[in-house]
Amino acid sequence: MDRMRELVDLLNRLGREYYEEDNPSVSDAEYDALYDELLALENFTGIVLPDSPTRKVGGADKKKGFETYKHKERLYSLDKSKTKEGIFEWIEKAKKVTNSFPILTLEYKFDGLTLSLTYDKGKLLKGVTRGDGVEGEVVTEQIRTIKNIPHNISFEGYIEIQGECIMKLSALNAYNESAKEPLKNARNAAAGGVRNIDANETAKRNLTFMAYNIGYSPDKRFYSQVEAHEFLITNGFDCKEFFEVVDENTDIALLLDKAEENRPSLDYLIDGMVFKVNDFSLREELGFTDKFPRWAIAYKFKAEEVVTILKDVVWQVSRTGKLNPLALLDPVDIGGVTVSRATLNNIGDIERKDIKIGSRVFVRRSGDVIPEILGIASHTENSVQVEVPKTCPFCGSPVVAKNVFLYCTNPNRCAPRVISQIEHFCAKDSLDIEGLSTKTIEQLYNDLGVRSPADLYTLTKEQLLTLDGFKEKKASNLISSLEKSKVTTLARFLTAIGIPNIGKKTGRVLEEQFTTLDNLRKASFEELVSLDDFGEITARGVVEFFEDENNRTLVDRLLSFGFKFIVEEKTQGAFSGLKVVLTGSLEKYKRSEAAKEIIKRGGEISDSVSSKVNLVVAGNDAGSKLAKAEKLGIKVIDEKTFLEMLAQ
Repeated sequence: MDRMRELVDLLNRLGREYYEEDNPSVSDAEYDALYDELLALENFTGIVLPDSPTRKVGGADKKKGFETYKHKERLYSLDKSKTKEGIFEWIEKAKKVTNSFPILTLEYKFDGLTLSLTYDKGKLLKGVTRGDGVEGEVVTEQIRTIKNIPHNISFEGYIEIQGECIMKLSALNAYNESAKEPLKNARNAAAGGVRNIDANETAKRNLTFMAYNIGYSPDKRFYSQVEAHEFLITNGFDCKEFFEVVDENTDIALLLDKAEENRPSLDYLIDGMVFKVNDFSLREELGFTDKFPRWAIAYKFKAEEVVTILKDVVWQVSRTGKLNPLALLDPVDIGGVTVSRATLNNIGDIERKDIKIGSRVFVRRSGDVIPEILGIASHTENSVQVEVPKTCPFCGSPVVAKNVFLYCTNPNRCAPRVISQIEHFCAKDSLDIEGLSTKTIEQLYNDLGVRSPADLYTLTKEQLLTLDGFKEKKASNLISSLEKSKVTTLARFLTAIGIPNIGKKTGRVLEEQFTTLDNLRKASFEELVSLDDFGEITARGVVEFFEDENNRTLVDRLLSFGFKFIVEEKTQGAFSGLKVVLTGSLEKYKRSEAAKEIIKRGGEISDSVSSKVNLVVAGNDAGSKLAKAEKLGIKVIDEKTFLEMLAQ
C-alpha cells in the first residue's frame, strides 16, 4: 500500500509537469514503466486509490497522451516586432507589393493556447491544438467544457474556426482560492487545462475561447478579415474585445500605446497586438515565408522584468570555439516560470552593463527565449568583478579575443567544442547520420579518441564493440550509417562542415551557383556577396572558413574517405523548369493540391508574381495577380489548359 501511494503521488506530479507545465522531468518510457507498475499493483490487490491516474474519468479511460490530427491547412505562427519602427517597416514592404497603403485590421494578441475548431452541418465536431502547425492534438472532450464555445452554429457548411484558449485572471483567482495546488500563471493554466486528459479538470478552470480567424472553409469563401470577423460574431463566437480597422490616416503609434496602457486593466493576458492585411486577395499576393504569413505581424509589448541576485558567471564553449557567458541566478519566478539562468551575450555586454557577481540585476524573460540580464539594479557589499578567462575553462588552452567575443584556440582537443561540432555534422539537416546521440559522441570522444568529424570515418566495428551499450547490431548499423553518409549532396556537406550562417537553404544556393566544392573554395567575396540571400557577413564567413588552415585540413581529410557528391534529380514533367503562380479558385483542385501536382511534374511554386515567374494559372476571381501577370507579359492559362497539362 505504501508503494501504491508513492506511485500515485509521483505519477500525479509527473502528469502535472507534462500536461500543465509542459516541463516533463522524466522520459515517456520512464513514465510508462511507473504507470505499468502501478497498474500491476492495482490488478494484484484490487485496490484503486481515489486519485489514481488509472481511474476512468467522464466515462472514458484516462489516457497518457492525445490522438494527433493533421490540419487540413497549416496553422502558421506570426512574425514579430518589438518596435513601432518594425511595424512601419512591415507596412512599407506591403505597400511595395500593393502599390498603396493596405487596409489593415488590429486585434489583441492573446496569451494562451491556439485551438482550431471544426464544424460541419452546424455542429461542433472536433477541437485540435495548433501543435507544430502541421499536426496538433485532438482535445475535443476538453474544449466541449469551455462555456463560450458554441456547440451549434447557424452556418451549415464545413468550416474551421481558429482562436486562443485563455484563462481569465478572475477565473484564475477563483480557482486558486480553493485549489490545493494554486496555478501560477494564466497562460500555462489555460494550456495545461486543455492538455489535461481529465476533461473534468478542464471544466474546473472555467476557460474562455477568443476566436480570431477562419481556417479551412471549402463551403464559403471569405474576402476580408472584416467579413470573417462579422461571420464569427454572427455565429456566436466571442471576438468583440478589440477590433480596429486601420488605414493611412490612423495614428498607429497612438493605438499601440493606448493598448499597452490598457493592458493592466484587462481580465486576461495579452502580450501584444496583431496587424493583418484586411483584403484576402492582397494576402495571396504577399504570400508566406517558410515560417510566417507576410500579410500579418505581431507587435510585442515590453517583456516582464524582475530583480534577482547574480550568483555566478560560467563560460560555455560552442562548436565554433566561442566562449559564451552564462549567468547563474538566485531562482526567481517570471510569468509563472522559475528562472535560474540567463544569457549575457559576450564580455562586451558584461562590461557595458557593469555586471558583477553578487549584484542585484534586472532580468527579462520574453516568450520562450532564454532570459536576459538587462542591467544592474544595484551593487551590494558582496559584488565582485566577473573574471574574464584567459584560458579555456574546459581544455586550458589560451583564449583569444575577436571583437567582443572570446575564442578557445584549441579546435581539436576541447571536449565541448568537438562534441558540439560532431553533433552538428551528424544532424538531420546536415549528413543525417543515425545512431550518433550526444551520449554516443561523448563515448567516442572519451574512449576512442574521436576529435573531429573526420575521425568518425576511421572507426571500425571492432572498436565500437568495446564500448558500453554497443552490441553487434548497433555497431554494424553505425558503420553502415557512416558509409551511407559519404554519398550526399554538396549542399548537405556544406551545412555539415559548419561554415558560419550556412544552412540547408543557403547551402543549396552555393551548390546551384558553384556546382563543385573546388569552385566554391576558390570563390571570391565579390562573387559570394552577389548571391541571393547573401549579405556581407555570410559571404565573408564562407571566405574566411576556407582560408582557415584547420578547416581546410578537415575538408581534405573528409574528402580522402571517398565522399561522393550527387545532384538530386528534379522530377520531370509538363511543368519542368517553370516557376508557377496559382491565383483565383479552381473547381477541381484546392490551390494547395494543385501546387502539389505542379511540383510532382517538375515545377516550382511562387507566392507572388514577378519577372522571374514563367506561368500563371488563373482560376475564377483571379484578381490583381492576373492583372500584374498580364502587365508583365507572363503566360497565363485557365483551369482547362492546366488540367490538360496535368494529363500529359
